[in-house]
Amino acid sequence: MPDTYRVAVIGRTLKGNYGHGIDKVWLDIPQTKIVAVADDNKRGLEAEAGRLKVAAKDSYTDYRLMLDKTKPDIVAVCQRWIDMHAAMVIDAAQRGVKGIYLEKPMCQTLEQADAMIAACEKHNVKLAIAHQTRYSPILKVVRDLLESGRIGSVLEYRARGKEDRRGGGEDLWVLGTHVLNLANHLAGDPTWCFARVIEGGKPITKKDLRDGAEGIGPLAGDAVHAMYRMADGSTCYFNSNRNAGGNPSRFGLTIYGSKGVIDLHTGHLPAAHVLDDPSWTPGRTGKSWTPITSAGVGKPEPLKDGGLHAGNVLAVRDLIDAIEKDRLPESNTYEARTATEMIVSCFESQRVGGPVSLPLKTRVNPLTLL
Repeated sequence: MPDTYRVAVIGRTLKGNYGHGIDKVWLDIPQTKIVAVADDNKRGLEAEAGRLKVAAKDSYTDYRLMLDKTKPDIVAVCQRWIDMHAAMVIDAAQRGVKGIYLEKPMCQTLEQADAMIAACEKHNVKLAIAHQTRYSPILKVVRDLLESGRIGSVLEYRARGKEDRRGGGEDLWVLGTHVLNLANHLAGDPTWCFARVIEGGKPITKKDLRDGAEGIGPLAGDAVHAMYRMADGSTCYFNSNRNAGGNPSRFGLTIYGSKGVIDLHTGHLPAAHVLDDPSWTPGRTGKSWTPITSAGVGKPEPLKDGGLHAGNVLAVRDLIDAIEKDRLPESNTYEARTATEMIVSCFESQRVGGPVSLPLKTRVNPLTLL
């Protein structure tokens, strides 16, 4: 393996830009050097090259030309818009890169996800998704608590989006990917989904379709109510209603067990608590919530919260380790496809009017079949 990994950055100014710091994280990784940047917006390209200290000769408006000319070891696909995610990942994999760090969500359709995975498998490319909470040291503590039986048998996972102006279908896509990925990681793969997608109080129809933000494609729904059966025997719920968010936000995952509850939010060092109360109602039992930190239950947090950037640093370090040890990254292509499948299955369940088995047979966007 090289002493220094050569990194090429891809972004799209005004079309998702450079995501949540996926471009700048490499500046704090001693093992990497940014050698080129691509952006189809010339003004944005010039500004980004300046931020990343990339020379004009190493700045490209065509990302494919950049890949051909610079032959990077790792590619950062940064833009939030997902309409080009599949093409960029496949093009990079076919050109022999060792690793890819991709902004979430993974892509628009399961058909695209399948093609991305096939390309990465064929060329042995390690692809990591920017689900930053998956790399949090607090998540390991939560896993250990579940495995030790601290809250007994897990009965339910309850996930919510941010429920802001994007609430409903867009929230499911853009933020649901984080919490559904966490549920999948902790509970195993879902086996079926039953969901309702609502617009204006009524089930969505073809007339409700609109072009989704951030390159999502056809989209509908100002409310989503979904239920999944998980591999560990638990039930997972996802709900989002437009403009119904709390302050502070409820965005996160709550895990209900036979002996208590764990509440987990998102980020590098997310707020997390455990309630040792089988009734789940501390007002009746006098029990109280105890903080969970990277050091354990009820212990002071020894680390400083570095926000999204710190989460990206952990993800990139893990990606490099995955390349060197020929293993899957922590948040990998297969988990990202499952999160995408959990999202898409909500619309497929609404379309067919009942539960759907997972993996889905429908690999295109179900809303195109209304």
